[in-house]
This record gives sequence, structure tokens and C-alpha cells, in this order.
Amino acid sequence: QLQLVASGGGLVQPGGSLRLSCAASGFRLDYWAIGWFRQAPGKEREGVACLSSDSATTNYADSVKGRFAIYRNIYNNTFYLQMNSLKPEDTAVYYCAADASGVPTMRVAEYDLWGQGTQVTVSS
Repeated sequence: QLQLVASGGGLVQPGGSLRLSCAASGFRLDYWAIGWFRQAPGKEREGVACLSSDSATTNYADSVKGRFAIYRNIYNNTFYLQMNSLKPEDTAVYYCAADASGVPTMRVAEYDLWGQGTQVTVSS
């Protein structure tokens, strides 16, 4: 069974850091594009970051450029979202996703597989 399991969310003060993890099982991440999305209350799910299957291409939402980084570890079949300089507006439920086409995209509809959400709250 193909599955993604997200973890690492929590409560952090403004300016702090968190690292989200997404562990894949039932398939190899090497051949899939991966992405992180978030959804704040009352808002649509939006793309945060994505990475191509060969890890050569990344794309970030303008709101997180320079603060967030997406990367994968092929040895433990897990990918990550490192979040630095967090702001209250980063508060949301974060979701990881994988796309079998291998092409990175920020479009929700393109992704084939989703993990459960993990809550990130940035507040003092």
C-alpha cells in the first residue's frame, strides 16, 4: 500500500524554526515529484514548495522564498520541509504529497498521493 505519513508540526514562536518530515512507504520516492502544501482556516489549500524527481528543480511560493527549503533523503525514503524565520501567517495545516509524473508543480490536482496533515502554529 502506497502511503505518506507527515510529522513534525507543533507550536513555535515567531522567528523560530521547524522541520516537517514525510515518510513514504510502498514505493520509492526517487521517481516521484514531491510537494508541501498548506491550508489555513477558511482558505484554500496552497502550494508551498515542490521538488522534481531528480531533485534538480525546485519551486517555492513567494511568501516562503528564502525561509523554507524542501529536500529528500533517498536512503530513508523521506522528504522534508525546513522552515526558518517562521511568521504567524505561516500558521496552517501542512500536507505532503507525491506526484508519479516526476514533474514538480504547485497545483493540488496534479498530485496522486497525500499524507495526513500536520498542524503548524506560529504564535507568541
